[in-house]
Amino acid sequence: MLKTLIVVESEQTAAEFGLANVLSFEQYLQDYPKRDEPKTRIINLCDTGQYLSKGYYCSLLAEARKHVVLPTVKTINALRTEHLEFALTNTQRKALEQKPQWVFFGQTEEAALEAVASNLYKRFAAPLLCIRLLSENRLIVEQGSITQLDDVQKSHLFSAMTKLSESVWRLGNKQHHARWEMAILVDPQEPSPPSDDDAIAKFVKAARKNGIHAQVKTIQTLDDINQYDALFIRQTTAIDHVTYRLATKAEGAGVVVMDDATSILRCCNKVYLHDAFSYNKVPTLKTQVVSDAREHTLEQLEQLFSYPMVLKMPEGSFSRGVYKVKDRQQLIERLEELLAESALVLVQEYLYTDFDWRIGVLNGRAIYACRYHMARNHWQIYNHDSKRFSSGGFETLPTFEVPRAVLSAALKACKVIGNGLYGVDIKEVNGKAYVIEVNDNPSIDHKVEDAYLGNELYMLIMAEFVRRLEARGRYE
Repeated sequence: MLKTLIVVESEQTAAEFGLANVLSFEQYLQDYPKRDEPKTRIINLCDTGQYLSKGYYCSLLAEARKHVVLPTVKTINALRTEHLEFALTNTQRKALEQKPQWVFFGQTEEAALEAVASNLYKRFAAPLLCIRLLSENRLIVEQGSITQLDDVQKSHLFSAMTKLSESVWRLGNKQHHARWEMAILVDPQEPSPPSDDDAIAKFVKAARKNGIHAQVKTIQTLDDINQYDALFIRQTTAIDHVTYRLATKAEGAGVVVMDDATSILRCCNKVYLHDAFSYNKVPTLKTQVVSDAREHTLEQLEQLFSYPMVLKMPEGSFSRGVYKVKDRQQLIERLEELLAESALVLVQEYLYTDFDWRIGVLNGRAIYACRYHMARNHWQIYNHDSKRFSSGGFETLPTFEVPRAVLSAALKACKVIGNGLYGVDIKEVNGKAYVIEVNDNPSIDHKVEDAYLGNELYMLIMAEFVRRLEARGRYE
């Protein structure tokens, strides 16, 4: 039987429940995961309405810790004020005209709206939903917070939660369709795309050799994802972004997606990666997640780390949102700046190396290896403040020449994420490997990552699409 934990915004709210299994977000952040704990499910009652809020991170961390969570981050992202069409009866319409209605785990106080509530919960499995009438048959669906409820509504919530605790959670169905068309998503305006034009052309050619008709599309020209049976995202991904929404929509239609929405979700947030790496014993640099810049927090950081320290926004790519601070004043300034955008910030020990390893991994197998050297007179691969020397040089090697510790760390890190196409960034010092991050949409440029394998690199990736299509029974 699953152990159930209920997470709320603050210790004060947790105290109001008077239950042993109710804890604050801070407690969940600091005290979990616990080794050898039973299988756990999390009911996230924090406010999830804002991106990068405590509620958002609660679900994100739960997924990193292999806890079953309600709502999932996919549900949170899907529920950014949805407008839905419903064929409402006169009674249902009148109930909604009087006042907004709450849905508690698919149940509602208003008997006339039971069917609507049940259908909404099947689509958006969230503890609290608020529905309002927009027009005759259109509803606004929003995520709610326990702080918005009165005592009677809280009673309904607890009752519904009790019923849920006695049931099995259903996480959705998979649909399969059979077609051999691929859309390769690109953004021609992107300054640093994952693949250059030559590489994209090679992907199209490799797809054709593998029996796939690939079309290069932008988000503006990709009219209907249902016309395709595969989606290859070659545009830089982010969670609060069209790439994530498209990947989610495509997967819902049964399309084979690389990289999938789950991989985007896990790779794009460094808080998830840190927590997942710690839980699964992936070798990485010493890291601390902080939620404030108070004196006590600063003292803790200075006890754990020496200066300089590295501060990271949970989301960022190509070294953006990553800062090195050399003293307390810089630490305070950067922390306050980053905490104004995100509820959490990562602080990491500083470790300089002349280059970072990048290991390309596809479905658990290393397919290419590069050494990316630091930009001139800079501590990172990319220097966004430099006009002439914005990035360092590179070396592409066969994977059998990669040190065993580096290769092992890369594969172990990817096992935490999934079975997609990843680029693992690793620092190596004195024979020890330290995973920096896993990229769900790794760079594959002509004459860089393909410098050793050549066209075979593109064939390997397209062959993986074919394997997945065949495994799902997708035949023309």
